[in-house]
Amino acid sequence: MNSFRYRVVSIDGDYARLKRIDQESDDLKLVARALLPPEITEGTELLYEWMQYSILA
Repeated sequence: MNSFRYRVVSIDGDYARLKRIDQESDDLKLVARALLPPEITEGTELLYEWMQYSILA
């Protein structure tokens, strides 16, 4: 199973925009906040694997 690293770029209501940081890309991914850990803030780094997001320590 692949894993991906993201950084929270912005939070807008019920959605967050994520930028992939494990490879070079200018694309942003729009994700419902219900799918993300509740304690995220802008700048939080996330790991996506096994169809769930977790905060990178």
